[in-house]
Amino acid sequence: MGRRLQRWRALDARDRWRLTGCVVGLWWVHASLAVFGYGRTRAMIERCSKRANPRRATNAEIADAQSLARLAASAGHNTMGEATCLRRALLLHGWLRCKRLDPALHLGVPVDAAPGALRAHAWVELDGVPLLESDAGYRPFERASAAAQA
Repeated sequence: MGRRLQRWRALDARDRWRLTGCVVGLWWVHASLAVFGYGRTRAMIERCSKRANPRRATNAEIADAQSLARLAASAGHNTMGEATCLRRALLLHGWLRCKRLDPALHLGVPVDAAPGALRAHAWVELDGVPLLESDAGYRPFERASAAAQA
């Protein structure tokens, strides 16, 4: 517990509040996924975080979003055992939408995935920039078109 307390104290007041918000938000997302499933949880997050006229992020906002993503990852590692990438991505997606930004929530697989092996991952990009370094190297699932299914 000593290291965690040292890291908590090393945060500035703003990041302490944001880390606390991540912990609460991750638990909310976890409960919502358990009760309502992915589709309804994502719809609720998008409905609650909808803002008129989303805008492109500045470089400073992208850096701030990357910092927030690291805080969400830390909150997930230290409070929930391991909050899955899906929980973190849904939380970040909603949080950034509340700031009138236009994040992209992606579900995908590693670029170098072996045929037949499925290792899915969820991540958020802001203006094409993955928010965590560990999110690089994945490609989003592609939707099957109606023509391809026919």
